[in-house]
Amino acid sequence: MPPRRRPVHTVDSIDQQLQQIHLLDPSSSSENLEQLGPIINQIYSNRQQEAYLRNLQALVEAKDSEIERICTENYQEFISSVSTLFTVKSYTTSLRDKIDTLDASVAQVGKGVLEKKKALLQSKKTAANLDEAIDTLQACLKVLDVVNRVGDMIREGKYWSALRSLEDIQNMPSTSLSQTPFYQHLLSSLPSLRTQIQDAVIASMKQWLLEIRNVSGQVGQLALEAMEIRSRKWRSKREKDSLLRLSRVGSAVEMVAHERTDTSPLDNDKLQVDFKPLYQCIHIYTSLDSLEVLRKSYQGDRKAQSDLILPSPFPLSSLVSLTQEVCGFFIIESHVLQTTGNFRSEREVEELYEALLTRFTSSIQSTLTDQTEPDTLLKVKECLVSLIMTLESYSYPTHALNSFVLLMFQKYSTSLESQFSRRFENIVLQDDGIAMEAGTASERDTILGVVWISPAEQERLMEASLPLVLPWSQSFYLCCQDIRLFVQKFYQFIEGVSQHHGSIDDFLNKSLDKLLTNHISENISKRLFSIPTLSQVAQVVSDLEHFQAASPELERSLTTLRSTQRGGTIRLGSATSFGNTQTRAITRITGLIASKLDDFFELAEYDWTPSRRENMPSMYLYELVNWLTTVVDSLIIKNEYIDQAYAGAVAYIAECLQNFLIGPNVNAMNENAVSNILVDIGFLQDEFNRIGRRHLNEVFAELRAMASIVLNDNVQDYLLPQVRKTTYGMIKPKRLQTLLEKLAKYGSSCRDGPSRELGEKRRKEADAVGRVFPGENR
Repeated sequence: MPPRRRPVHTVDSIDQQLQQIHLLDPSSSSENLEQLGPIINQIYSNRQQEAYLRNLQALVEAKDSEIERICTENYQEFISSVSTLFTVKSYTTSLRDKIDTLDASVAQVGKGVLEKKKALLQSKKTAANLDEAIDTLQACLKVLDVVNRVGDMIREGKYWSALRSLEDIQNMPSTSLSQTPFYQHLLSSLPSLRTQIQDAVIASMKQWLLEIRNVSGQVGQLALEAMEIRSRKWRSKREKDSLLRLSRVGSAVEMVAHERTDTSPLDNDKLQVDFKPLYQCIHIYTSLDSLEVLRKSYQGDRKAQSDLILPSPFPLSSLVSLTQEVCGFFIIESHVLQTTGNFRSEREVEELYEALLTRFTSSIQSTLTDQTEPDTLLKVKECLVSLIMTLESYSYPTHALNSFVLLMFQKYSTSLESQFSRRFENIVLQDDGIAMEAGTASERDTILGVVWISPAEQERLMEASLPLVLPWSQSFYLCCQDIRLFVQKFYQFIEGVSQHHGSIDDFLNKSLDKLLTNHISENISKRLFSIPTLSQVAQVVSDLEHFQAASPELERSLTTLRSTQRGGTIRLGSATSFGNTQTRAITRITGLIASKLDDFFELAEYDWTPSRRENMPSMYLYELVNWLTTVVDSLIIKNEYIDQAYAGAVAYIAECLQNFLIGPNVNAMNENAVSNILVDIGFLQDEFNRIGRRHLNEVFAELRAMASIVLNDNVQDYLLPQVRKTTYGMIKPKRLQTLLEKLAKYGSSCRDGPSRELGEKRRKEADAVGRVFPGENR
């Protein structure tokens, strides 16, 4: 197999190949340098051939001599070979020239290619720089756009997004942009942007604070109205179920039974309070590690707002709206405390709460200094109790408010007592002293439903026929009516107030006792002496009797009422006062009777030194007895009081008769006059026996005994201790002595001997009585 011949590349073929090469193809993104490889390889191959030919020429020249020798030896062959060699040499020379030409051409082409390569590399470098510059510029534009959008977000209120954008800028991965002055300047401006966000978000929160200040009153109003509805529902349940009467709104029982709704004073059909600005501000300041600054600012702002709630001076007419403001303020604070984590502390809220309530109660107390109208105080209390129950539902302590309400209650009870004292005084002063009448069953039932009487008397009056004359006057009825109203108003004040029962019982005891004693009983007592007629005084006696009987009934009624308030037993001391006034009323009856009896005794025409003794009583006594029995028996009072009136009248009659015997108006008398007095006494005793009041005659015992001693001449027996003790114990020595002295004066004034002797005897008996009983006769 013949050896493989190396391919021969001519200059023409190489030129042809170079012409076919396009180093910079406009349609291609890369150079066509790989196409130069085969051409260069061809050129390299031709150069090897040239070297080979040179070496061959040198070898030929070196071997010329040998060739000549060989040629000589082999001339013909040599000639042929020489011819061949010359041909080869010629070809080689020609080839060398072509190679030189090709080399110059290749060098020229390579130089152009190199220049193009350098230009290409420079272009690529420039393009890379441009690309980098464009990328950097685009990155800067992106950052600038973010910064610009931060300003827009601040203006749009998107503070958290703005803050996140700043964090994204600060936390950008490290790039060529990170080393630029632009980026460093941008980083240095981030704190100012954060400050802008901080200022904007705090401004937003302050605007929100202004808004919630404006709606605090409405929040409080809605909460108080909801509590009022809740209280009315619970009051209705308590009235239907006696087991619930001891439970108030907010108690455990009421909390279980309370039908809760999802309606909140902060979010309802009428009002929606948006806390987003506060939450956003807290979030931003937390991210900026400035939450403590925000907390102090918020506390200062809320304190300033709380200071502005209460005006100075405090107008009582604005109490409702101010209460709503206070309530709404702390409902908002409660919501903030519960929904902001550790942003607000309970102590901070308590400081605001305690300070505001202290000013609130002090302002009310100052405003109420000169207030004496109970209804006004009651309205203030109702407003405060509603506030108390509402604040309790939000877990605020209300001990201070409850204490203030109890302090107000003292003023209220004093004002209420003053108001009703005037009412009771007017009732007593305007009483006509006439028994009330009930014409219909409805009137009777209404009256009996107001007064306090025993069950037995109420049953008797209910069974009586109509029209019915009641045993009391209008004053008793009106006083009972006002006492009920007083108690109602009294307990109305403490409705809804907790922790008060013992002190309230004391107040009620004192107030009722004072009203019943000082303003009813004592006023009746004062008025007694201006009442001119027995019938009116008798009506007063009946009224007092019912007042006295009403006291225990009132105690039982109030004790029952207090059992629903966890109170104690009510004990009134007014019954004693009514009893004492009743005694004075009976005395007044006796006084009026005595006044009339004086008229009869002024008609009495006694002869104190008659010549004979009468068998018939004095004529004035017939009229006296007739008047006395008619008037006293017609008094509409109990028999025991009628008997007391009789006793008083009979005692007065006995006193008048006794004054005749021992009084200073009669200086002297004889035994006949004493006998006539004894006849009158006998007549009176017979009359009292006739009307069934025999016991009244005991009042004449001393008069009869003195008259019998004188008429029976038993003075010596009286001087005997044993006889005096058993028979004449009721006689006072001084009175007997006075009677004996009057008889002695008469005897001493007579001219006849027996009368003078009898007079001397009476004088000695009077002296003897005076000596035996000196201590009793002083």
